[in-house]
Formats: sequence, structure tokens, C-alpha cells
Amino acid sequence: MNEPLLIAGLATTPLELVSFILAVITVVLNIRQLHWAWLFAIASSATYAVVFHDARLYGAMGLQFVFIAVSVWGWAKWLGGKGEAPLVVTRLDRAGRAWSLACWLAGFALLSGFLATWTDTTVPYADGFLTAGSIVGQVLLARKKLENWHVWIVVNVLYVALYLATGLVLTTILYAIFVVLAVVGLRAWLAPASASASAAAPMQERA
Repeated sequence: MNEPLLIAGLATTPLELVSFILAVITVVLNIRQLHWAWLFAIASSATYAVVFHDARLYGAMGLQFVFIAVSVWGWAKWLGGKGEAPLVVTRLDRAGRAWSLACWLAGFALLSGFLATWTDTTVPYADGFLTAGSIVGQVLLARKKLENWHVWIVVNVLYVALYLATGLVLTTILYAIFVVLAVVGLRAWLAPASASASAAAPMQERA
């Protein structure tokens, strides 16, 4: 069912190929702020969990289940409802940036220690660091914070090196594409983030 195959000389599997396509669709829809992105994110995470398990990247595998949970939450937040308006793009304040960095570092310490002690992964620290960063990025994306794209640029650049080292060639290409898409996403969200800040300024002055 998931036998290795070659596409344009690149070694992959049918499941990795399906995951690749779903993940690209997810990011493109995220850039356009379309809530259907979360449906594709759930499907992509489910298939990539299997791919990463087979590659012994257990941090990345576990991350997919976190992504599924955050995607359900993010979908609800983007749509609004129950007295809540749909989210708009905003920026983190100074405290939000500090908390995001602190959560990333704390997650790295916990995850890398767990992976080094309880799994047979050969890259516990890289896997732990990038897994923690991905969780932070996904939560910021669910909250429509502009800074999610900053996190994804850093994480995806480092994932390119990690996946290349572990032989996931198609996924390496995917994350190289993700770097480009994250830059595109950052630029696309700059204008709505500035508009939100301008709209909030008079309200803060009146307060």
C-alpha cells in the first residue's frame, strides 16, 4: 500500500506524496485567510503522523496530533460564533512575544529530554526544538497573529536540514516551499495587521 516510488528521480511513498499535496494546499489557504485551511491541516497532519513514525521522528509525529487539536480550535476561532466575532490579523505585544519565546524554550527542554530518554530517535534535540517551535507557530496562526509567519520561517528553514539528513527528500522539498510560502504569508498579512492596529488605536486613546 505504501511502497517506495520514484517521482522525477526522487524517492518517496504514496502517503508522503498525499501529505505533501495536502500541506501545500493548507498553507496557501492560510495565506488567503480561508477557514477551509484547517480541514486540510487536519488531513495533512493525520497522514504525516504515519510518515514521521516510519522515519522515527517521534517528536514530529506527536506534533501532528497537537496540530489536529489546535486546528479544530483554530477553525472555531477563525469562524467566530457564540457571541465572538471572526478573528482579524493582529500583532503580538511585547508581553506576547516574550511569552511565545519562553514557551518555545520550555517546550524544547521538555520535549528534547523526553525524546532523548524514552525514544530511539537519533536527533532528539533538533526534533524537540523544532517540535516546540511548531506548536508555538500553530497556536499563533490559530490566533491570527502576524508573528506566526516569523516562527514558521525559522522553523521551516531548520526542518529542511533535518528532513534532508533523515532521507525524506520530498518532505525536504515541501519545507523549502514552506519557507517561500511563509515569506509570502508574512507579506500578505502585513497590510491587515496594520489596518487592525490603526483601527484599535482610537479605541485605546478613548480608553
